[in-house]
Amino acid sequence: MGTVLKVAAIYNVIWGLWVGLFPNHFFELTGMALPTHPTIWQGMGMVIGVYGIGYWLASYAPIRHWPIVFVGFLGKIFGPAGFVLNYLLGKLPGAFGYMLITNDLIWWIPFAGILLAVHRAGWPLRDAE
Repeated sequence: MGTVLKVAAIYNVIWGLWVGLFPNHFFELTGMALPTHPTIWQGMGMVIGVYGIGYWLASYAPIRHWPIVFVGFLGKIFGPAGFVLNYLLGKLPGAFGYMLITNDLIWWIPFAGILLAVHRAGWPLRDAE
């Protein structure tokens, strides 16, 4: 579990830096129109990068820090759901979905596995303080 979270952390920080420093690059790679307001996209990169810091910290005690994993998992569910909705409404091109593969979909099983381990350990865990 710790290794999965460390890999997720590294990925998120790198992705966040990429989007923050080169906000048009993803759109250029996929042939999509460049964003009108790249600072919004850079803000998304910042949020994803900050998730990476959370994953790194949670990696030292994944069961204890399950809320960080849970919030990340929700983002990995709601992100693709939002894409599908906006794609069906004609607001996003299909090429935007490429990002979901590495940002969200590949993490569903490992994050769900961590949350299953949390459940087996007695979810919700509370501090004995």
